[in-house]
Amino acid sequence: MRIRVATYNIHKGVSAIRSEPRVLALKQAIGLFDADVVFLQEVQGQHDRKAAKYGAEHLGRKHWPAAAQHEYFAGESRHAHAAYGMNAVYDHGHHGNALLSAFPIANSINHDVSDHAYEQRGILHCVLDTARGPVHCYVVHFGLFEAGRRRQTQALIAAVRESAPDGEPVIIAGDFNDWRNSLSAELRNALGVREAFDEIGSNSALDELVRTLRRKQGVHPARTFPAALPFFRLDRIYVRGFQVETAQVLHGSLWAKLSDHAPIVANLTLT
Repeated sequence: MRIRVATYNIHKGVSAIRSEPRVLALKQAIGLFDADVVFLQEVQGQHDRKAAKYGAEHLGRKHWPAAAQHEYFAGESRHAHAAYGMNAVYDHGHHGNALLSAFPIANSINHDVSDHAYEQRGILHCVLDTARGPVHCYVVHFGLFEAGRRRQTQALIAAVRESAPDGEPVIIAGDFNDWRNSLSAELRNALGVREAFDEIGSNSALDELVRTLRRKQGVHPARTFPAALPFFRLDRIYVRGFQVETAQVLHGSLWAKLSDHAPIVANLTLT
C-alpha cells in the first residue's frame, strides 16, 4: 500500500509580513500536494477578528471562511476526513494542529504538551482506518526552547509507546523547531522511527550501509525555514513500518508567499 503524505506549518492562514489572509490560496496549494494525508500546524480553528474584517464580503484572495480552517481545507476535496487539536486559546479564537485524510479517521486525541503558559503546544494523534489495518499519525508542533522540546519529545515517545503497539505503522510529522537536529537520534532509538530524508531509496544492503555511515556522521533533515530562502531544518517526517520512496521540499515563489515554512511531501510504501 502506498501513501503520499505532506506536512506544512501554514502560519495560521495569514501572510508572514502583513498578516493578510491566505486561506483560499492555501486551500488551492494543499490540493497541489496530491497527498492522501496532510499534517498541518498553526491551523486557525477560530479567529473572530479576522472573520469580522475579512468575512463574507471578501470573496477574493483575502476571503476568511466562516468554517474552521481544517474544515474549509477538507471541504470539496479528496480529504473527506479531518481532525483538529486545539492548543492555543485566546479571547478572539484558538489555533492548533490538524490532520486531513483521504482515509477514515477511526479516532483522534490531542495531547497537551505545553511547557509553559506563553507557548501552548500539542500532539494530535489520529488512527487511520486503511485496507491494510490501522496507521497511527501524530501531528507535532514543538516549542522554541530546547529544554522544552526535550520534555515534549519524551511526551511524544510516551504517547507513541502507549497508543501504537509494536509493529503497527507510525507516521510522525510536523514542525519540531529542532534547528540543531538534536532529537532525531532519541526518537530513532526509542521508537524505531527514521526521518524521511534519511530513508530515501531501496532497502538493499548497500543502501542500508550508506545510511548507517550517514547516521554516524549525523543525519541532516531538509531545510524548510524560512520558506523564501530555507536554511533551518525545522520540519520533519518520521516513519515506522514504511519505506520512503521519495521526499522533497517544495520551493518557489508560490510557497514563499503562503507561509514562513516550506512544505515537505513524501511517498511512502507500507512494508
